Amino acid sequence: MAFLFTKQKKYLALGFCLLCVIVVACLFTDLEFFQIVLLIMVSMGFCGAFSSFLLHMLPKKRPVEVVQIDEDSSSDHNTGNLRKKPRTGCLTSSCPSITSRTTTAGTGDRDGKKNSGGEEANNSASGTVVEPSLTNMGLEDANMQDIDEDLHSRQLAVYGRETMKRLFASNVLISGMQGLGAEIAKNLILAGVKSVTLHDEGLVELWDLSSNFIFSENDVGKNRAFASAQKLQELNNVVLVSTLSTKLTKEQLSNFQAVVFTNINLETGIEFDNYCHNHQPPIAFIKTEVRGLFGNIFCDFGPEFTVTDVDGEEPHTGIIASVSNDNPALVTCVDDERLEFQDGDLVIFSEIHGMTELNDGKPRKVKSCRPYSFFLEEDTTNFGTYVKGGIVTQVKQPKVLNFKPLKEALKTPGEFLLSDFSKFDRPPLLHLAFQALDKFTCELGRFPVAGSEDDAQKLISIATTMNESLGDGKLEDLNPKLLRDFANGARAVLNPMAAMFGGIVGQEVVKACSGKFHPLLQFFYFDSIESLPTEPLDPSDYKPLNTRYDAQISVFGAKFQKKLEDTRSFVVGSGALGCEFLKNLALMGVSCGTNAKLTVTDDDVIEKSNLSRQFLFRDWNIGQAKSTVAASAAALINPRLQIEALQNRVGPETETVFDDTFWENLNVVINALDNVNARLYVDQRCLYFQKPLLESGTLGAKCNTQMVIPHLTENYGASRDPPEKQAPMCTVHSFPHNIDHCLTWARSEFEGLLEKTPSEVNAYLSNPGEYTTSMRNAGDAQARDNLERVLECLDRERCETFQDCITWARLKFEDYFSNRMKQLIYTFPEDAVTSTGAPFWSAPKRFPRPLEFSVSEPPHLHFVLAGSILRAETFGIPIPDWAKNPTTLAEAVDRVIVPDFQPKQGVKIETDESATILSSASVDDAAVIDELIKKLEQRRKTLPSGYVMKPIQFEKDDDTNYHMDFIAGLANMRARNYSIPEVDKLRAKFIAGRIIPAIATSTAMATGLVCLELYKVIDGGHKVEDYRNTFANLALPLFSMAEPVPPKVIKHQELSWTVWDRWSIKGNPTLRELIKWLADKGLDAYSISCGSCLLYNSMFPRHKYRMDKKVVDLAQDVAKMEIPPYRHHLDLMVACEDEEENDIDIPMVSVYFR
Repeated sequence: MAFLFTKQKKYLALGFCLLCVIVVACLFTDLEFFQIVLLIMVSMGFCGAFSSFLLHMLPKKRPVEVVQIDEDSSSDHNTGNLRKKPRTGCLTSSCPSITSRTTTAGTGDRDGKKNSGGEEANNSASGTVVEPSLTNMGLEDANMQDIDEDLHSRQLAVYGRETMKRLFASNVLISGMQGLGAEIAKNLILAGVKSVTLHDEGLVELWDLSSNFIFSENDVGKNRAFASAQKLQELNNVVLVSTLSTKLTKEQLSNFQAVVFTNINLETGIEFDNYCHNHQPPIAFIKTEVRGLFGNIFCDFGPEFTVTDVDGEEPHTGIIASVSNDNPALVTCVDDERLEFQDGDLVIFSEIHGMTELNDGKPRKVKSCRPYSFFLEEDTTNFGTYVKGGIVTQVKQPKVLNFKPLKEALKTPGEFLLSDFSKFDRPPLLHLAFQALDKFTCELGRFPVAGSEDDAQKLISIATTMNESLGDGKLEDLNPKLLRDFANGARAVLNPMAAMFGGIVGQEVVKACSGKFHPLLQFFYFDSIESLPTEPLDPSDYKPLNTRYDAQISVFGAKFQKKLEDTRSFVVGSGALGCEFLKNLALMGVSCGTNAKLTVTDDDVIEKSNLSRQFLFRDWNIGQAKSTVAASAAALINPRLQIEALQNRVGPETETVFDDTFWENLNVVINALDNVNARLYVDQRCLYFQKPLLESGTLGAKCNTQMVIPHLTENYGASRDPPEKQAPMCTVHSFPHNIDHCLTWARSEFEGLLEKTPSEVNAYLSNPGEYTTSMRNAGDAQARDNLERVLECLDRERCETFQDCITWARLKFEDYFSNRMKQLIYTFPEDAVTSTGAPFWSAPKRFPRPLEFSVSEPPHLHFVLAGSILRAETFGIPIPDWAKNPTTLAEAVDRVIVPDFQPKQGVKIETDESATILSSASVDDAAVIDELIKKLEQRRKTLPSGYVMKPIQFEKDDDTNYHMDFIAGLANMRARNYSIPEVDKLRAKFIAGRIIPAIATSTAMATGLVCLELYKVIDGGHKVEDYRNTFANLALPLFSMAEPVPPKVIKHQELSWTVWDRWSIKGNPTLRELIKWLADKGLDAYSISCGSCLLYNSMFPRHKYRMDKKVVDLAQDVAKMEIPPYRHHLDLMVACEDEEENDIDIPMVSVYFR
């Protein structure tokens, strides 16, 4: 039945019935009037209390149950009324996209646009589940919701709070639950939209298992939407997942912010899009489809759609050095960082001294932008003269886009979004091809049969006829071969294509719901026809085999499918990229053969923050090994997957695990790593063993892929990004001018106070003799500092009670934010000048101001709270209950005696930007160290037996441990010192925790692109021009695909080689034989090394006595090399020159001795 009330209303109704019974009873009794009134009042109070009690007994977390919605046979199809059929044990919560029996669909406005009343909808923050109301699904809901920062921290770093709130208020319909629909739904549910309604009228076929990671063979014959819902709900219990399995009417679309169709014909698409386009407010309409190795997307977000943030980048800023009194005015900035302004940008000014007219907050347009200057389109002739200071900040402007409806856009598509400039003419052809396919399916009621020449010719004929009718827009070349390949795969949804398009479309839905990032305007066409096998296929090879891979076989053929199944693969990492790769490989059938094997390794464990992207994990897996859980989940997707999970880091220390035999037996390596050093190591292994490496990475909405193919492309390490610019140490410690400097300093202080110093104390206490000896031997400023900190921690700053910890934190506040500032001002007064006579406090330096502590300032008190709790933790002191009571804590802080501070003369404050350490050595370091050691020995004798401290390792993802509270407090108080804008704890976490922004959509797209390249790798016959490296930015959107760079070729005489080549000499040669072998190639070997040890150099006479020794014996005797039993060769680096004494870089030489 349809539920007509919210739960709270139902309980009130129950109370009302009880009240009626009491009233009737009263009427037929002898009770006085006032007694009746009293009884009624008591009853009403009971009803209210009872309803509230029941309401609060509702589960705080939505169970993993879904709502199936079927159309009632008696409902009015014109109004689109639908009713739920609850499942046994299913929580009775309604899909927000479906009206109740008494509500007409389409009568209310969409959420976030107009609120026409009704009950409060589902609140994901509290977990209280209330029957949703169609008339109240707007941003008002989202404002009541708290964002789970532990779960969504990486996503928040991309979107920000406001975008996330808009997502939490968004209801999305996804129609068509084959592979593409499942991928889109997965990405949106992970993103955390309010609700996702899955629609599909069809039943699961074995064919679907090629691309849909949700289905199993047990689901064959079930409705696709219903079979998908349960597993999709598990991805995020806060998102309401509902199903609809009957024919859609356009009126039903009014209940959604965005609708996505993956499998509808153009006629229906035009009808639905017209309704969405003209609806008030407009409904974002997306039509997308994947047909074999071809795909397209169409977006229509209405006549006027406002983009609030075009690219998602932080506003650019600059530190002003001067502003001229001219028309136009010339603004120059310090050369600390290059300006990123572009002509036409709007900027605002602040903190300018002298020309204060610019500080009015008015946006001003810039032009003639250069790296460190620009012109301001304003006459500043009559403004005050610029004196000093000032910040210029870019103002990001909203952008209004005008979308055309589908019917109009089909005729006049405008510019297509290009992904591959080598296929400049491809989008118009695919625009025609997809329309021809639509006409084919409408006329014949089916897709073309793979391998059928008649069907291919029919499609070509339709396309030709349609092309002839285009008049001036007629295409010159219809490319019959491409259309034939298009026809063969028309019915198939391939997993890599679904993953790629699922990422793109998922991001477009986020844009539609939030206004964040620039939407696709309006058509995108893509093909990866190069992924097809290089050898032509026989029509019989396309024939389905009644297996889960039949869709893929219809594109690539059965022989190629066997190649995929026999592949021996290695996936390095099982985080966000790794989970996607394992899912893709399982669906493609890679390493699913009897003699195949897929090895996945990852030494990490699952954390809560992983769950918003790493979709193979669930909350009950937190703390478990990533690789083990991911491998088990992948095996559930395809039980034939031959997978082994390891928990080893891939590096030099695990070469006994990943030995020569392991690498030699591989067919392909797929990196899913998150750090450059690990990537470089795997790259060197693949280079050495000549194995293809498929590389990818993401950063927020950006992603890139790189194909490393033996002898065809350069290796990953051949080109590297420049290192990130580091702020000078003196800037971080004494002269910060942005919040990043403050947070870098805060993180360093946290680690010094709470991790490094307690660790030093324990190192000393565990072995005093060895520790003091090492300090004496070092005898430098660093050793002196270490001893001073250890002594201070065990003596003057040792804490025995929580009050001691409060005292320590309060005095740290005074030291950091008052005393040090007073000393800095004393050393460098505001009017100080440099040796050249220039003002010392000139940009980018900011003049500091000391802070005065006050218990009435919550940030001050919270700093002391966080500091004292962490200090107590290092000393093993219990935290009293009163510590977190502000009043009691303030009283304890007031008891702290803060000594007066007087600045000292002669204090050296480092101003040299090239300095790498702040401590300066002195001639008497040794004497000071001896004195410190004596004091330490005396202090150690007073400590109880077994005394140790508890070092604290920084953990950013636990909001209850006070780590980020202390770091944010340190950074923000320092920012106040220097008049730098402060940040909240979340922003502080991003910077201090060095959190890499990440979202599911870019991850899915990257892995889809890589797996399209994997087809080429497994085939083995492709040329370098067939491969593609990709850079994409889903925010813009931008797709840039290009063939990989070939390796550098070195030539000598008739020889040529690249970094991929390795020269091998067998027969266990002597050193003399090796040198002669090289001489026969016209090369004079003058130096031979094994590892870091020199085996031979022609300049050393004694090395001539080694000439007749076996190379392997020299490696063992001279280099002390331990050769494991599995090793059959050793590698040498040989320096050679030619006859003209020119150095020649030759490949590594492998000497085989077994």
